[in-house]
Amino acid sequence: MTTRTRMNVYFAPDLLAQVEALALRRQVSKSAIIEAAVASFLSGDSAEKLEAAMSRRLDKLGRQIDTLDEDLAILGETVSLFIRIWLAATPPLPESAQASARAKGAERFDGFMQSLGRRLATGDRFLKELSRDMPAQSMHDVPAGETAADDSLQNPSR
Repeated sequence: MTTRTRMNVYFAPDLLAQVEALALRRQVSKSAIIEAAVASFLSGDSAEKLEAAMSRRLDKLGRQIDTLDEDLAILGETVSLFIRIWLAATPPLPESAQASARAKGAERFDGFMQSLGRRLATGDRFLKELSRDMPAQSMHDVPAGETAADDSLQNPSR
C-alpha cells in the first residue's frame, strides 16, 4: 500500500470545473486526475507520449474520413440510380396537365420533407439501414463492366 501526503493547491475556477468534469466523465477522483497531470508534466518522455496520442487520433480521423468517403459514394450512386429510373419511367406531360402535376408535385415534396425530418430526428440513417439489410455482394457476383444497379435496370424482375 502506498502512502500519500495531503497537499492543498489553488486552481482558477474554470480550470477546477474542467478537472471536475473530467473526473465525472472518467469516473475517477479529482486527485487521480491531478496526480496523473503532474506525473505527465514531470516525466521526460511527454513529447513521445504526445506524439503517440496524436498519431492514434490522426489514424482514427483517417478511418472516419474513409468511412464518410464510402458513405458519400453510396449516396451518390443511390441518387444517380433513382434519377435514372425516374427519368426512364416518367413520360412528358401535355400542357393541359402540367398545372395539376406541379400542384401534386408540391404536395408530394412537402410530404417527402416531413418524412425526411421524422427520419433524421430518429437518427436511423439510410446507409446504416442499407448495411444491415443488404448482404455483402462481392465483385465476383457481378459480370465485368456491369454494376448491380445497371443489371436491375435491365432486368426489373430481379
